[in-house]
Amino acid sequence: MDYSTLKSVLEGLLFVAGEDGLTKKTIAEIVEVDGDVVTDIVKDLQKDLVRRKRGIRIAEIAGTYRLTTAPEHAAYFEKLAYSPARTPLSQAALETLSIVAYRQPITRVEIEEIRGVKAERPLQTLVAKDLIEEVGRAEQIGRPILYGTTKAFLDYFGLSGIEELPDPVVTADADEDMEERTRMLFERIEGRQLSLDDLDRALLEGLPAYDEDEAPPSDRIREDEDEDDDHARSPAPAPKSDDWEF
Repeated sequence: MDYSTLKSVLEGLLFVAGEDGLTKKTIAEIVEVDGDVVTDIVKDLQKDLVRRKRGIRIAEIAGTYRLTTAPEHAAYFEKLAYSPARTPLSQAALETLSIVAYRQPITRVEIEEIRGVKAERPLQTLVAKDLIEEVGRAEQIGRPILYGTTKAFLDYFGLSGIEELPDPVVTADADEDMEERTRMLFERIEGRQLSLDDLDRALLEGLPAYDEDEAPPSDRIREDEDEDDDHARSPAPAPKSDDWEF
């Protein structure tokens, strides 16, 4: 392999390696040359990129070579990184962001339970866009990451604070579900005499307002009423002859 071809191959290898970069030893093993030759090729490539005013550079960081951008172009990269319009958020990312915004702090597992699908990729996208961030660790097994929104999120949507988030819209399905639960609750408590404590318990917990091992209060009331009716319909007993007076 001639020298110019080695330079071209090395440049391609660094491009493929990305942020991880490649060590001199790894490059030498791949192209089957001595380590000193690799060093010479890298230095030559670095000079070529600067001389031709290319937008990329080769940097040595922690013993690895990697492709980087030209430092003098940093201002343009910052504009790209913080431009909301550069790439629109996907539907999955928007759903995930909404959940984080309204339920923060929240873990990935909790988000997935709400959405019903995996949320790892949307979370990575939102973190990369600086819309959400790690705000702590949950007091659970494994100490999962808790996510919350960032200042960039507020800037993105033009909010001065989280309290300015609009009230979540209740969907038609949610309305139907609430209506069904309300109907079932009223059917459950219909015809009973409940105390305020019993009613609060039924409304908050969705539980019967009486002990299931006992008869419902309404049944006991009906039994008492039936007994009273029986007494009312029964004829009064005839007085005994001993009680007659002449």
